[in-house]
Amino acid sequence: MDTTLPGTYVLVLHMHREATMSIGRLGSFRFPTGYYLYVGSARGPGGLEARVARHLRRRKQPHWHADYLLRKATAVEIWKAPSTKKLECLWADAMLSMPNAKKHVRGFGSSDCGCP
Repeated sequence: MDTTLPGTYVLVLHMHREATMSIGRLGSFRFPTGYYLYVGSARGPGGLEARVARHLRRRKQPHWHADYLLRKATAVEIWKAPSTKKLECLWADAMLSMPNAKKHVRGFGSSDCGCP
């Protein structure tokens, strides 16, 4: 798979213990222990590989909402799909339709597409 292409990705994150953290301009939120799915798109230089590698770097200035969550959570899986199609909202909607799934923070991760 050529991951220098643009595409959509999911970070499967595990929050080992409850944490309260500030998420940029969204404010401060409590994140209970558990699993979180962060759906993102990578359309810039380097595509999927560069975006995911940046998220996984330990030392970085937070830019995307996932960067804030990764200060306390661990990435346990990464799903990537190279595509020029904009699939981020479709994937997020599909994941929210799963049993017991919920959007934890309104506006989290949807700063460039307008997903609810």
